[in-house]
This record gives sequence, structure tokens and C-alpha cells, in this order.
Amino acid sequence: MGVEIERTFLVSDGVWQSQADEGLVCVQGYLVATPELTVRVRIMGVHGFLTIKGATEGIRRSEYEYPIPLEEAEELLHSCSIRVEKRRYRVEVEQHVWEVDVFTGANEGLVLAEVELSFEEEFFVRPNWLGDEVSDDARYSNARLAQEAFSSWAK
Repeated sequence: MGVEIERTFLVSDGVWQSQADEGLVCVQGYLVATPELTVRVRIMGVHGFLTIKGATEGIRRSEYEYPIPLEEAEELLHSCSIRVEKRRYRVEVEQHVWEVDVFTGANEGLVLAEVELSFEEEFFVRPNWLGDEVSDDARYSNARLAQEAFSSWAK
């Protein structure tokens, strides 16, 4: 069984940018987006993926991701009524690679950083450009952001 263990944080400033790669455009569409099950199609750069995720339990959830032909990913994406668009950067910090997502479109202004762990209590160095942890706040999941965009939240 594929398992994803991930911690998510708000990004407090742009210091990370000097350490990041050039990033890739990422468009994600959701075929199913419920708390129990997420089925997502993603185009990351020039690669397509189909991903199935189970319910979140703490910072853990089941995850199965499969590469699919770009043309099929584009077709599936066109059938998705809810989407998220962002640019994803990779930043190495000690033994971990952080993925920093700079959202565009209806989620413009939101920047999140995620680190994948091998086990829930794994130690990681917390970069000084991180803000509050939002791992337990479902509003910050990409599936939820596709349904209830950051720009629509009451400020």
C-alpha cells in the first residue's frame, strides 16, 4: 500500500526563492474530491499523472500515483470542473526536499510548503521561512482549494 506522510506550512517570506529550482507549472483537476477519497489528474510540466488518495488520518493517508500519457491527462483535465493551478518549486534543506507551491488563479496569494516524511515522528529541519503549520487544516488541501478558493475566504 502506498502511504503519504506529509507536513504542510504557510510560507512567511520569499527567502526560500534563492534556494529553489526553476519550478514547474502544475495544473490539477479533481474527478472525485471528498474527505474519504480524492481522485486527481495532474499535469506537471510535460508529464501527466493520475492519483488516488484515501482519507487523511493525522498527517498520513494512502496514496497511489500513476504516470499517464500527457494527451490522456489533458483530456481528463478538460472534464474536471474543479481545478488548482500553481507553480511548484523544490528546495533542499538538509536531508529533505521541500515542495513550495505558489498558487495562481483563484488561489493567488497563497504559498504553501510541504515536506514528505518516511514516518510520522521523523525529524526535519524547519527552515526559517516557514510560517504556521496547517497540516491539520483541511482548507489548505489542494482538493478543498479547488472547491473553495483562497480568494473566497473571509479575511
